[in-house]
Amino acid sequence: VQLVESGGGLVQPGGSLRLSCAASGFTFSSYVMRWYRQAPGKERELVAVVTSAGGSTNYADSVKGRFTISRDNAKNMVYLQMNSLKPEDTTVYYCNADRLRNHYWGQGTQVTVSS
Repeated sequence: VQLVESGGGLVQPGGSLRLSCAASGFTFSSYVMRWYRQAPGKERELVAVVTSAGGSTNYADSVKGRFTISRDNAKNMVYLQMNSLKPEDTTVYYCNADRLRNHYWGQGTQVTVSS
């Protein structure tokens, strides 16, 4: 099982980034997919979730209207489009796959929003 995030980096406030998460080793289309983020010394925060078929999404209040989660079950990929980025969005973002008792995590990708 692997979840590999990519797309992080340094961006100016107001800018955009698109995170990607490539999944392998499990039946991707059966899993709910989530993006979390966690800053040092802080609790992990759920950012966005998409259902297995992609028909429903939900977002943390802090990112609602700015971030969009999507998935491509044919490619075993999940994405997080992040617009209007703010300095407080700076942290490591993690991809998570969840189904029943199975929970898988990626290694994380760093996002830094700074001028």
